[in-house]
Amino acid sequence: MDDILRFALLGLGLGALYALTAHGIVLVYRGSGVLNFAHGAIGMAGAYVQWELAVNHGVPYWPAVACGVLGSTVLGVLTHLLVIRPLRRASSLARLVGTLAVFIVLTAVAVKRYGDSVQLVPAKLPSGLVEIAGATVSEDRIWLLGIAVVVTAALHALYKRTLFGLGTTAVAENQGAAASLGWSADLIAAANWGLGSALAGLTGILIVPVIGLSVTGLTTLLLSALAAALVGRFSSFPVTLAGGLVIGVVQSELTRFGSDVTGLAASVPFLVIALMLVARGRALPLRGTFLERLPALGTGRVRPVPLALAVATGLLLIALSSPLWADAITNTLVLSLIILSIIVVTGYAGQVSLAAYALAGTGAFIAGHAAADWGWPFELALLAGVLGTVPIGLLFALPAVRTRGVNLAIITLGLGTTLETMVFQNTDLSTTPGSDGIAVGKQTLFGIDISGVDHPQRYAAVVLAMLVAATLVVANVRRSRTGRRLIAVRANERAAAALGIDVRAAKLYAFGLSAAIAALAGVLTGFRSTSVVFADFASFESITALGLAVIGGVGFLVGPLFAATFAAGTVGARFGDLVLPGLSEWMPLIGGIILVLTLVGNQDGIGRELGKQAAGAERRLLSKRGPKHAGAAQDTAAGAGMAEGDESAAPDVRPAAPSRATHRAPGLPLRVRDLTVRYGGVVAVDGLSFDIEPGRVVGLIGPNGAGKTSAIDAVTGFTRAASGSVRLGDRDVTRLPVHRRAGSGLSRSFQSLELFEDMSVLDNLYAACDRPGPWTYLMDLVRPGSRPLPAHVLVAVREFGLESALDRPVGDLSYGERRLLAIARAVATSPSVLLLDEPAAGLSDDESRELAHLVRRLAEDWGMGVLLVEHDVDMVMSVCDEVVVLDFGRRICVGTPEEVRGDPAVRAAYLGDLAPEEVAP
Repeated sequence: MDDILRFALLGLGLGALYALTAHGIVLVYRGSGVLNFAHGAIGMAGAYVQWELAVNHGVPYWPAVACGVLGSTVLGVLTHLLVIRPLRRASSLARLVGTLAVFIVLTAVAVKRYGDSVQLVPAKLPSGLVEIAGATVSEDRIWLLGIAVVVTAALHALYKRTLFGLGTTAVAENQGAAASLGWSADLIAAANWGLGSALAGLTGILIVPVIGLSVTGLTTLLLSALAAALVGRFSSFPVTLAGGLVIGVVQSELTRFGSDVTGLAASVPFLVIALMLVARGRALPLRGTFLERLPALGTGRVRPVPLALAVATGLLLIALSSPLWADAITNTLVLSLIILSIIVVTGYAGQVSLAAYALAGTGAFIAGHAAADWGWPFELALLAGVLGTVPIGLLFALPAVRTRGVNLAIITLGLGTTLETMVFQNTDLSTTPGSDGIAVGKQTLFGIDISGVDHPQRYAAVVLAMLVAATLVVANVRRSRTGRRLIAVRANERAAAALGIDVRAAKLYAFGLSAAIAALAGVLTGFRSTSVVFADFASFESITALGLAVIGGVGFLVGPLFAATFAAGTVGARFGDLVLPGLSEWMPLIGGIILVLTLVGNQDGIGRELGKQAAGAERRLLSKRGPKHAGAAQDTAAGAGMAEGDESAAPDVRPAAPSRATHRAPGLPLRVRDLTVRYGGVVAVDGLSFDIEPGRVVGLIGPNGAGKTSAIDAVTGFTRAASGSVRLGDRDVTRLPVHRRAGSGLSRSFQSLELFEDMSVLDNLYAACDRPGPWTYLMDLVRPGSRPLPAHVLVAVREFGLESALDRPVGDLSYGERRLLAIARAVATSPSVLLLDEPAAGLSDDESRELAHLVRRLAEDWGMGVLLVEHDVDMVMSVCDEVVVLDFGRRICVGTPEEVRGDPAVRAAYLGDLAPEEVAP
């Protein structure tokens, strides 16, 4: 019992430090909306400044502490001013990677200056022994707890009772409104970055006597702090303190009583992170702006001749290389595979995963045991490692079903770190007797000796072949129906689901394919020598890999090979040593600086520029061969949209369409009964019932806040706060998810349009009308499907006047064209019932009249049932067969337009302020 209490008290001291670090993360997040993955590195820098001054320069302890804290403060403010503020209009991915870039730079500087060995630092807090309830504990742990409590109370008072705290809260809630009141978002953010970073420095200085001074130890403190911050919902300082203390106590107890399970105590932060994120779903109120832009995407088109020339050149260089250069080539190619796996999951699917190296290590682990324990040859071991990692990748994807963005980055980093500590660092699992890893011996491929020890050139050639094959697979996916679905999910999950795309399946697929590619890289890394050594698969290396992916262009297939050259041990490092001896030692720092410059200057990376240059050279070459070829080059450029160097020709989408023939929708009526939507204590929709028959247009009108959009959300499955029943034909769709309702024949548009901005008009339509079969996900790996647009979509394109805009990016369309595309995309799903949410918002009178004519044709000629929610009363009354009027969520009238116009309740509640001639029958 005394041991339990003693270790609990020890854990309170450690948990207090976790809480202090978490407070700094919370401050930065509250002030700027950025989750600072460099927080641990900033604290590490402050600790080293203090240690350097106190040990090497004789500065007294407390002045050195002040200098260390000040150094961290300055680093935090500079991070905001030089990195985060220039990225305020960039994507959330770019801002997240911006903090990772700072992490890379600071850790590279520290490792270059101090190495990564652990320095023992004596404690300066009182360290005598005290007895509490019969348990003896070091006095410094009590001091740490007291410091954490005092700081927590001070922060709570600062942000609850001062103007600065109120200003921070105002900026966090609404930057525009706060600015109108005189609060500068930049000033608030800089102040919070400085204060939060000061806490990081103080925590780093206080914790080094407990865990030792090292780069790795202080940077990995981040996970424990993130777990505590998540407990406090990134807002409450007292709850964050409680979370940190609980984590510290549990870790301490497991260290004492669970020591027979390797890495169990270190896994506690991840378990807390997983619990918080999965239980809450979207745990962080992610802040962004309407001007955010996702990184550009390539098209995945492969030019056979340049590819063949590149492969031939690579093989020639490998054949002529020395063993050292062959080893550098292998490092470059393997890292390219890691980056390629990130392109799939982050570039195409938009899921920020920091688990690439953990999955690579998993592949090496499975393949290593297959070779060492079961005697499998290299070919089978490689296959086992790749396929065996896919289920682990799907396990990593499960949190992505509930969350995304920085939330997902947190949990994948935590899961990867847990895998590293519990499996890779467990010598019982990751070593064989007499070896420093899993002994796999020398390898052969189909009887040919490819040992990386004896024949490094052959091994490099094998790795090159694997990289080319994997790149072709990813290129196929990019051009396929599956690829369009991934990119639709990346752009807008709500809109993707409304078109019948299974968002969960798309995410799982991306993680599974990414895991397979990362595992391939891991096996090739591990089997290059006679033993698979897991020091090569440190989880935090995934941060560097993501940074390199951004440098190369996270959406471009030409990027990985070029980005990989900025890492240590690669061809780029070898060339650097030839130009300037010793330059390779600075490669991590150089890569971090280039990442910062890339983010600030061009977040699309060098891949897009390389692609543009290649496409320009191709167009110039074709133009010299005559007008016919020049025209083909122009067609290629036109079809690319936001392309990988304008690499893709537009598909043939213009077969002869029937002049007036129209597509008849399946004639299924919609029956809605007793629909109720509650948000807490507010009833947005109260017992609404209505029917929509095939070929009829029903209007749903009411004042702002009447519940119209809430009704559409409930019918289409976008809210869980609904009750009642929804039937489409004979099928009850009440409990179906959004994508299955859409697949059943319910389609909708959105008031805010929610188009896929990084797709062309054509691909937006394809995403709506594609209906992949059960084997599509596998077939698209080797043979991407391509077909003309279905006839009914071609008719819709003509009816909505989009023929000349098919190849244009959505961002190039006028507002009216965007409105028409949103409806045409919904029509492309071939629905039985179409729900339009304010389709005429922002249109001119002429455009509204034309739209009303189109809506009428959808009902009469296409046979659709249409629910029209619109503030333009004239349009509703002119086009609808029946009108339903809502007021405060309740239906107050239903009838023909003439009956509704004359209803006294409607005139009082909704139309009373209109001129008499506007409401007269």
